[in-house]
Amino acid sequence: MEYFDTFVSILGSAIRLSIPLLFTALAGLFSERAGIFDIGLEGKMLASAFAAACVAYWTGNAWAGLGAGILISIIFSLLHGFASITNRGNQIVSGVALNFVAAGLTIVLGQAWFNQGGRTGQVPPEGRFSGIILPGADMMREVPIIGPLYANVISGNNILTYIAFLMVPISWWVLYRTRFGLRLRAVGENPGAVDTAGVSVVWLRYRALIVTGFLAGFAGTYLSIAQSAAFINNMSAGKGYIALAALIFAKWKPVPVMFACLLFGFLDAFANFMQGKSMPLIGEVPVQIFQALPYILTCVLLAGFIGVARPPKAGGVAYTKER
Repeated sequence: MEYFDTFVSILGSAIRLSIPLLFTALAGLFSERAGIFDIGLEGKMLASAFAAACVAYWTGNAWAGLGAGILISIIFSLLHGFASITNRGNQIVSGVALNFVAAGLTIVLGQAWFNQGGRTGQVPPEGRFSGIILPGADMMREVPIIGPLYANVISGNNILTYIAFLMVPISWWVLYRTRFGLRLRAVGENPGAVDTAGVSVVWLRYRALIVTGFLAGFAGTYLSIAQSAAFINNMSAGKGYIALAALIFAKWKPVPVMFACLLFGFLDAFANFMQGKSMPLIGEVPVQIFQALPYILTCVLLAGFIGVARPPKAGGVAYTKER
């Protein structure tokens, strides 16, 4: 029973750690399916985490913080679009530049506004997204196996956690069952054909980036006022890159993206659990092994050892309208 309790604890932690990855990977799904490579996911997450923490701290309202996080993330997405779509700049360079801007701006503004080394003030309880106890959680706690899973893994999460998992079927439906999704996938494969059909490639890609900014805003908000109670320097800590790895690992499909993020979240939770622990015949296991696994698995996939991950054919290529 002790081992099962440990497993439940790790699983609950894995769910919580996978949420920012899931939001960010779904965000990247829309932009990359439209042919826009978005290395700037990390910067969007970091900027939205800072904006959400600031507004939630000043207003004491978590939803106002979420709105601010989404707004700043969409602004960053539009900047990426202006550089890479309107001006046909290099998408990778534009994304990396946004990451640097977000990292520097959050430190400078954080120090100027709060004078705590770039950290924001402690967000009050009413300014944070708290856990929600689902009906029957306390009664189910004593039921073998199912009870602890329901009470400690499914119940007790904040509303953004449930929204993240709800976004998976919504993203699937939008991409595969709507005209917008059909055109978005087409513009990532053959923008010339979409243009010939009379659909604006530029406007379609901008709309995809707005959706990307919207979802990335949820990810940053989760980090600062749901998982934590303040913004700290470099709070995203590379999660944008891990989400990008999850997106590639899942071959740019919504449901596999969810499972990839859960896997990477589990590896992160297991690494935290293994810190300072020794194993027979091995001794203390370096947690960096588990932290590196998402990147290793993605490289293995890209090398073709476990299937082939083919990105959208027009991904990363600026479109020039034929005259």
